[in-house]
Amino acid sequence: MTKRRKILAAGIAIALLASAGQPVAASPAQRIDWHDCRSGPDDETGERLAAAGASCGEVTVPLDHADPGGRTLSVAVARRAATDPARRLGTLMVNTGGPGPSRDGVALLAQGLPPEVPSGAPSLAARYDLVGIDPRFFGLSAPLECGWPTGRYLHSAQLASPDRVSFGRGVAVARDLAARCADRGDLLAHASTRDIARDLDVVRAALGESKISYLGWSFGSHLGAVYRGLFPQRVERMVLDSAAAPGAAGPALTRETAPADAAALRDWAKWAARRDGRYHLGATAGEVLATVGRIARAASREPLRVGGHRIDAAMIPGLLLTVDDSDAFYAEFSAQVAVLRDASRGLAVTPTPTQEWKLSLYTDPDVEPSFGFSATVANQCADRAASRDPESYYRDIQAHLAAEPLFGPLARHITPCAFWPVSPTEAPVPIGDDRPALLVGASGDPVTPYAGQLALRRALSGARMVTLDGAFRHGVYLFDRTPCVTETVESYLLGGALPRTDVTCARHRSPGRTTPAS
Repeated sequence: MTKRRKILAAGIAIALLASAGQPVAASPAQRIDWHDCRSGPDDETGERLAAAGASCGEVTVPLDHADPGGRTLSVAVARRAATDPARRLGTLMVNTGGPGPSRDGVALLAQGLPPEVPSGAPSLAARYDLVGIDPRFFGLSAPLECGWPTGRYLHSAQLASPDRVSFGRGVAVARDLAARCADRGDLLAHASTRDIARDLDVVRAALGESKISYLGWSFGSHLGAVYRGLFPQRVERMVLDSAAAPGAAGPALTRETAPADAAALRDWAKWAARRDGRYHLGATAGEVLATVGRIARAASREPLRVGGHRIDAAMIPGLLLTVDDSDAFYAEFSAQVAVLRDASRGLAVTPTPTQEWKLSLYTDPDVEPSFGFSATVANQCADRAASRDPESYYRDIQAHLAAEPLFGPLARHITPCAFWPVSPTEAPVPIGDDRPALLVGASGDPVTPYAGQLALRRALSGARMVTLDGAFRHGVYLFDRTPCVTETVESYLLGGALPRTDVTCARHRSPGRTTPAS
């Protein structure tokens, strides 16, 4: 669900009437003028959508849904018609996570994950019209950009702050980033997941559908839960993959992730130990983790030199996050840790190409709108109120430092929401009902910990859950090829019947490297 994960994987978002707590009145349905998805020769998303047989269009939505006659935004939509219209089941809305552009979810289901052999979900693509949107302020939907240099943002989101000096630096950067958004208050007030969910319903009406089915990963699962909280009568079938706890979305999204991050690192250490002859990181998981500890201690004494980069102790936890337990991801990750090991010994080292790209972002002075950093933080700050007391974050870090020495100071870091120019305009949408839904998750998910997924399962008492047991990854359906998961999800979406009980699927590690945007 966070942009830090998207970067580190390198290759895993209305106003309610303030007093009523109910969705605002629907806007009149509008007609979508469909056109070619390609905006130019360098539009990779447009090319892929076109290759999948999709068309694109725009839907006008109110900036403030409580003021439908006021200022408006244009939301970009992609749609691919069901290829078996005689057996069409309706419209399946898709959100691939982030938050971020999600029109590409249409191509994901139709074709699979590039550059792999087409492998999507052909049965779903045959029976459903597939629809994805770029949520407001992302992609082609009125993008929000406060002019945050990439490196400056990473000094807020990606650096740990276990001591007073590093925490002070984090406070200064978070305050600076918030100040750069000060002149966007009219937009920031309407950047919440609630706003995006209401936009989805405007799109639903424009499509002429009385109900939709829904499939979302990561942030997309939260969006789906919020949409259903606002519009329960307009949901047919719903799959929420790699979901966060009902109350987790917002500025403290990562706060409870440190134990899951540490467990995922231990899983990688077991993998690396079985390949000690190649990476020489240790013959047991304990030895591999001891190597990691030596790297961290060396960086705390003096920044490590990796090519033209300097890596200090604050950078180490972020560089040790994992999102995917496939052989391909773990192999690249192991190669990167081997580089850090050699650097910690004072050796001259050359970063791997992926590592070089990653490290270069920390000093990148350019603003890269495609990352959507400003919009991501705006969404989090609008979803839920944050503490405005910087010391509360430092006390929280220190209180958990003994139990979470590596990842806690990163997971509990202060964010720009502590200094944000506006406060949330409404309370979060309550999540909890007894309607059917299918939840999908990995037992070792390091991004949205399994305990939070189970909390959502309890809140959605009519749901069933399919768990990929022993998996330490974020994003399961389509991103992991375990047949048990695929068959359970598609059986529900195509047949409408949930499993009689929750389902546990055995883990079969995938050689590929795939993770949703998050």
